[in-house]
Amino acid sequence: MPYARISLIIATVLSLLIAIGSYRFLALGLPLSFPEMQGHIEGVRLAFLLHVSLAPVALVIGSVQFFASIRKRKPLHRWLGRVYGLAILISGSSGLVVALNAAGGPVAQSGFALLAIAWVFTTANAIRHAIARRIGKHRRWMIYSFALTFAGVTLRLFLLAFMAADFTYTEASVYLAWLCWLPNLGFAWWWLHR
Repeated sequence: MPYARISLIIATVLSLLIAIGSYRFLALGLPLSFPEMQGHIEGVRLAFLLHVSLAPVALVIGSVQFFASIRKRKPLHRWLGRVYGLAILISGSSGLVVALNAAGGPVAQSGFALLAIAWVFTTANAIRHAIARRIGKHRRWMIYSFALTFAGVTLRLFLLAFMAADFTYTEASVYLAWLCWLPNLGFAWWWLHR
């Protein structure tokens, strides 16, 4: 099995696990699901709920869209793409509202805010190129878009490392706000230019 396919399968499995785990708030409620974020959530409850409800949808759809078997089925690929784009528009916009109130102060707030803006921008560009039938450019922008979508996975992986080092979420968020997406974009750039 080629390296690229193995990487894609790992990314898809991680995306599915994180997406499923994200919906814990449906069973546990927000206070138990996000205990360290209660003060932060209360001021932006609707935006937070929109963000945590739709980001996992984008994560799962984005990961499966890279499989050739899905892309070959044009109507399915297009409809999944529409749902992906809508999920990111809503989740990214609400994520921007949440980011502006993020724990961790201005450093964390600016990192998460730039992620939200870049997420919507790259996805809108990918969709614009798809509509214009510029498929090569569409694919390149989708790689950037999914790199930012995958920030949901890398944030949690880095968070585990920070928790092991005895950081609180608020202390870690200063770093997580940037670590969850800048390396992903760097990897996407390298992948496209290798």
